[in-house]
Amino acid sequence: MERRKVDILCVQDTRWKGSKARTIGAGFKLFYYGVDCKRNGVGVVLKEEFGRNVLEVKRVSDRVMSLKLEIEGVMLNVVSGYAPQVGCELEEKERFWSELDEVIESIPTGERVVIGAVFNGHVGEGSTGYEEVMGKFGVKERNLEGQMVVDFAKRMDMAVVNTYFQKREQHRVTYKSGGRSTQVDYILCRRGNLKEISDCKVVVGESVASL
Repeated sequence: MERRKVDILCVQDTRWKGSKARTIGAGFKLFYYGVDCKRNGVGVVLKEEFGRNVLEVKRVSDRVMSLKLEIEGVMLNVVSGYAPQVGCELEEKERFWSELDEVIESIPTGERVVIGAVFNGHVGEGSTGYEEVMGKFGVKERNLEGQMVVDFAKRMDMAVVNTYFQKREQHRVTYKSGGRSTQVDYILCRRGNLKEISDCKVVVGESVASL
């Protein structure tokens, strides 16, 4: 974050048990929530100077949490999400989307919202039928989990930001393993605020992993 000049970062699969905020060095503060040291967990990392701007923290579950900040008079809600993987039970997936719906519905319409999440789905290339919520620049074909992302964006009047910027595939792919390249991580914002975003891309070679 220091090297890339990142002010706010959503993190997932933190695997830290507890409901706390702690300084993590280099001038950054982590707000996190987890119930098990072996799975899930979400968090939001801020530059410490923004810590004074935090008005509210909602720790909904080990898959959904949000922070409300006031920055230069603007109310900004940052939501970190970690959707169940493809092989998880439908009940667990439905619980995640219900929690995320509840968080977004609780935010006043005049406030900014940014979701940074591992949605574990592919929204795919093209936007036919969903032009109001996504652009044409996804990756490969949409799957069931990706359809859940698109449907969520539509019912919450949000936009899948990644898909609006034409980039080389390496700047769209968010996960590589065993020769497979996919896009499972997304940034979402309210449709009405999309024009305020000037760029969105994957930074090649950057990763965050536990040691």
